[in-house]
Amino acid sequence: MARLLSDEIATRARSLDFTFGNMLLPNPDPVLRARGQHIRVYRDLRVDAHVGGCVRRRKSAVKALQWGLDRGQSPARVHKSIESLLADLPMDQIIGEALNAVLYGYQPMEIMWQSRGAMWVPENVVGKPPEWFGFDTDNQLRFKTRDNQLQGELLPDRKFLLPRQDATYDNPYGFADLSMCYWPIVFKKGGQKFWLRFSEKYGGTFMVGKLPRTAEQSDHDKLLEQLDALIQDGVGTIPDDGSVEPLESGSKAASADLYERLVMFCRSEVSIALTGTNQTTEANSNKASASAGLEVADDLRDGDAEVITEAVNTLIKWVVERNWASAQAPRFEMWDQEAKDKLQADRDASNAKAGAKFTNKYWMRAYGYEEGDLAESAPPATALAAPPLAPVSFAESGTADPTPVTRLATQLAEQAGPAWNAVLDQVRTLVASADSLAALDQALLNAFSELPGDQLASVMQTAYQVAELAGRFDVQSEG
Repeated sequence: MARLLSDEIATRARSLDFTFGNMLLPNPDPVLRARGQHIRVYRDLRVDAHVGGCVRRRKSAVKALQWGLDRGQSPARVHKSIESLLADLPMDQIIGEALNAVLYGYQPMEIMWQSRGAMWVPENVVGKPPEWFGFDTDNQLRFKTRDNQLQGELLPDRKFLLPRQDATYDNPYGFADLSMCYWPIVFKKGGQKFWLRFSEKYGGTFMVGKLPRTAEQSDHDKLLEQLDALIQDGVGTIPDDGSVEPLESGSKAASADLYERLVMFCRSEVSIALTGTNQTTEANSNKASASAGLEVADDLRDGDAEVITEAVNTLIKWVVERNWASAQAPRFEMWDQEAKDKLQADRDASNAKAGAKFTNKYWMRAYGYEEGDLAESAPPATALAAPPLAPVSFAESGTADPTPVTRLATQLAEQAGPAWNAVLDQVRTLVASADSLAALDQALLNAFSELPGDQLASVMQTAYQVAELAGRFDVQSEG
């Protein structure tokens, strides 16, 4: 019988390598499987100073981000209600607990619902120990109860948020970053006693005792105990026919820093696992490598923020579905305000250099300036546009106006605004002082180079008309 395209074919129940029946799936984490332990072993790692510092640094990077709602197609009342809801919730605590998902792979968080008037809203969201939960063959989260430890108890809908990192069908538990820190920390702590003895053995002086050949084994054992006391206490006794000589280790200087190198190696591995870089533990780092390390840290921060936004958006979706049915839910977002402002400032600077003009309203909206912070902007370009010139009629010889330049200026002044009058005054001065058309062109370009092209053309057209009339007047005056 042909299967429908919507049917799932590859399932655990039908696969050859599935042997768990109806039991909960084991966590495939290689460290937990090898040690036969639970996630609490990862929680114990956080008491290490370096691990705890890296975890705090990683969480702080996400908590430092700005967050808010993107309304999108959501109704105004829904948007305002969700905004008020998030303001009432302890978001800093919720974000911090949800970030445990990147440390342990998954982090179940129980929603405490309450009735508020005609609405059902979450009063709090509390993270619960991950080892209390497991996943069934359908990858559904189950609570391991005392009455049902093997199969667990199926949880109700819209009751638990489940932020996870890199969860897949094969591994619904997600990937735990602390799994990469386990062996470096175990080797660092478990091998400390051995490495301290090694440093003491090869970093100090050997005491060698000598006895005659005829000495019995009991004499050797007794001398060995006395040498041990001599090393610990600095004093001891030996037979009168024996001798004790100090023996220096030739490799003492080279062996003194072995333990330190081991510790630094382990610290470096932990730093790479949790922050993506070991620049804080490497002595040979430089500015270029440190900058590259910061970029990796920012990428990890953004990835952690995506885990948070997905969980919070799921919560918002459930609230909207429970109270407004089919209404569109707003989107929860997190962003780096400093990086966003720098990107916008660089873009605005590039656009301004290309000729774009921004108004005070834009600066207030984009950068948060308030009324009165910015000076009044210059008159708009249209205020300086040259008005259309009325046709100029010239009188016959003998009755011509003796001052055509003044008449043209008067005509322009009547048709133009105050802004253009100032331009006309400057044009008259330039025309009067120019001794040639080329000189007039250069003077106009120098005086009005900051004007846009269309305004500059209008000014030059007016100047040429003034110069032409002035020239005709001079010719008539000479005649």
